[in-house]
Amino acid sequence: MEVILLERISRLGQMGDIVKVKDGFARNFLLPQGKALRANDANKKRFEGQRAQLEARNLERRSEAQAIADRLDGRSFIVVRSAGETGQLYGSVSTRDIAEILTAEGFLVSRNQVELNHPIKAIGLTNVAIALHPEVEVTLTLNIARSAEEAERQARGETLTSAEAIYGEDINENARPDSFFDPNAEENA
Repeated sequence: MEVILLERISRLGQMGDIVKVKDGFARNFLLPQGKALRANDANKKRFEGQRAQLEARNLERRSEAQAIADRLDGRSFIVVRSAGETGQLYGSVSTRDIAEILTAEGFLVSRNQVELNHPIKAIGLTNVAIALHPEVEVTLTLNIARSAEEAERQARGETLTSAEAIYGEDINENARPDSFFDPNAEENA
């Protein structure tokens, strides 16, 4: 199906482009969301009549998104989650969680604006892309840790995925894995 794009859509085209897309993509996403019109003569004339209004609205939305991006770019957010000693989270950090964290900080971001290919399932520093507008994208850093103190240590560059790193050098000697296995012990047959 051929459609006229009413806004820029990544990996598809710019506003005003006539592109050929699969019927389901047009029927289920582009047309209901108001991102495109069917490419027929009546709609082409209608688009040309509304082109100035659409470009003005797009410019306004882009400037609003750019203002948010300027405040958000390069910021770091701390996410406290339960995790095992190896750094594996007991749950995960998803797009919904990231959107809620940003909303709590005063940024209007919905979960579909967070570009995350798969949920985050380990502690550490992670860069996340936020698409505030099709032409405005910003990257922020999530510091995922078990506590605020661990988040500060991770921000300084420490890796907290071993028992020594988590508990420090005062870990109980009997709890060390190498104390359970003695390679010099004789085999008892």
